[in-house]
Amino acid sequence: MKLGLQINDYSWPVDAAKIPEILAGMAQAADDSGFASICVQDHVWQSSYMGGVSGPMLECYTTLTYLAAHTQRVKLIPLATPVSYRYPGMLAKTVTTLDVLSGGRAYLGVGAGDYEDEAHGLGIPYPPLAQRYEMLEETVQICLRMWSGEHGDERPFHGAHYQLERPLNLPQSLSRPHPPILIAGSGEQKTLRLVARYADACNLRPFPDIPKKLDVLRRYCEEEGRDFDAIERTSMILFDLGENGSKAGEILEQLRWLGGMGIQTVFGRVINGEHITPIEKMGRDIIPAVADL
Repeated sequence: MKLGLQINDYSWPVDAAKIPEILAGMAQAADDSGFASICVQDHVWQSSYMGGVSGPMLECYTTLTYLAAHTQRVKLIPLATPVSYRYPGMLAKTVTTLDVLSGGRAYLGVGAGDYEDEAHGLGIPYPPLAQRYEMLEETVQICLRMWSGEHGDERPFHGAHYQLERPLNLPQSLSRPHPPILIAGSGEQKTLRLVARYADACNLRPFPDIPKKLDVLRRYCEEEGRDFDAIERTSMILFDLGENGSKAGEILEQLRWLGGMGIQTVFGRVINGEHITPIEKMGRDIIPAVADL
């Protein structure tokens, strides 16, 4: 099992001018401690379950590019871009740029979206769910076309929602055949079918029904002629070590539980990670203990 550091809370008791220093320290600690990846949520407001809209929120891809400059090894994952927030051609270009500047460490993390209030608040398109799923499939198709060959497949793309006359992409991504694609969400009717058709990774909620979701995904893979085992299976929890590591056993138990259901990579926010020591303790006490799961 691999672990990823999730950064989705910037409500540290410091002035905004100190945020870059804290972020760089966390990223370097994760890189040095054996985390496989760093993921950043793609939202423009803080969410209700993280304290509400009054909390600070950084833009995802700017943040990932900053983190790329302060790391050498970890993968860089947006978790996940709401499909209606960014035009597909620009999204492919943005992820390509992150991939090039990071030395081939970028993922495309994308989903249908789930935060209507922030979209309306900042005037971002947020169509009905059925339309967003159609846009999601076209977006992935366009990204794959732009990552095809040396320059991208330059034939025009004419879909129901997007029209591209020349999907040229230079420079091309360093990750070949393309940056890994993670499609987030647990929906059995549409999301998992899209995962089977296009994705290199899924992201499932940490619920007891994970085996059922993976059975559905396996069935879709068979229908699509995909290798189920080629899809990275990810989930998320909270990494709360407690005072002096007193809750390390609880984290290990959760990770074994997820691993027993077929999860291979777990992303998590490290409580008090801004103090760096908890991230380092994860590297010493947790990451080696779950490496063979």
